[in-house]
Amino acid sequence: MTIKSVVKLGNQQLATPSLPITHFTDGELKALINDMQDTMQAKGGAGIAAPQIGCNRRVVMFGFDKNARYPNEKPVPFTILINPVIEILADDIIEGWEGCLSVPGLRGLVPRYRNIQYSGYDIEGKPISRIVEGFHARVVQHECDHLDGILFPERIKNMRFFGFEDELKSYL
Repeated sequence: MTIKSVVKLGNQQLATPSLPITHFTDGELKALINDMQDTMQAKGGAGIAAPQIGCNRRVVMFGFDKNARYPNEKPVPFTILINPVIEILADDIIEGWEGCLSVPGLRGLVPRYRNIQYSGYDIEGKPISRIVEGFHARVVQHECDHLDGILFPERIKNMRFFGFEDELKSYL
């Protein structure tokens, strides 16, 4: 088990776009995924992107049965997604509270598309494609933003709805 340090807001690595994976049989890819999974579980994340543990490659993972950080959300199936692509299925946007392992202790009200289709590859290079909505769609969009060097505070429309979790209790 290898739990990595999570790169935090302010580190330029998080603002750097990630490179695609080209070799799925590479032992480095498997090691990266193991490190991401160990770190996500240890930190209680709903998802994690490779840049958050210091590797600017296009790999995300997400999923949980229950998550203490999002106790009211339905389960999201655990997924490893390599070289993801998101297609917006409708212009319907909903706001929801988000946090991030790279922005510890802070939450913000973030607009995201309600319905998306995501595609990419699993760890063996097999294609994955799913149509999702709601919180599942939110998590995927959040994690894929990391691959493009975007953190959730950059998406917030009204900074009155951004702050420390303990100060926002009446909203959360």
